[in-house]
Amino acid sequence: MQTFHKFVEEIAWKGAVVNMHFEKRIFELVDMLHRFSQPLRDAGIPHELVGGLAVYLYVEEVDPKAGALTRDVDVMVRREDLERIIEAAASSGFRYRHAAGLDMLMYGDSVREADAVHLLFAGERAKPTQTTPNPDLNPVHKVIEGLNVYVVPVADLLTMKLGANRDKDRVHVRGLDATGLITPEMADALPAELRARLDNIRATE
Repeated sequence: MQTFHKFVEEIAWKGAVVNMHFEKRIFELVDMLHRFSQPLRDAGIPHELVGGLAVYLYVEEVDPKAGALTRDVDVMVRREDLERIIEAAASSGFRYRHAAGLDMLMYGDSVREADAVHLLFAGERAKPTQTTPNPDLNPVHKVIEGLNVYVVPVADLLTMKLGANRDKDRVHVRGLDATGLITPEMADALPAELRARLDNIRATE
């Protein structure tokens, strides 16, 4: 019969493997973001990280154990800059693709969406079901793993997550809320429909 100590050792080993996989994936995502972002910064093109990776970076700053793994990189830009973005990103190994209503920049020879930077546009709705348009760009500068990153402000990130209101968005809102990142001022500034969604998320935790 397996001893208790052996059981604990196996659980610790499995946990270490999972943690290594998690950290490797986050590093890959941040590295891809940097490869995409650097030529845009050099060209003076405004942009900011949004989506699950932005949530992770904010939450991880407050509680390193509370961050949740995300699948891809989402960046918000302005529609009028798209051609310049495609040209700048190409210098770093990205190629533009538009499919199923999505704008993305694929890296290298990969054809997987997970290896792409997905573009969202300021002032637009990603889907017709999105309650409010995306906010304008107002990036916050951060340094992650020694790399410069421009991230959407928490208040704008909250608005986008509540506006999309998918299962994963509600999970992300809970993560922001659990770490105290949603201030009373942010909640009070929300439109009535989005405030009702926040209240519902808090009531159903």
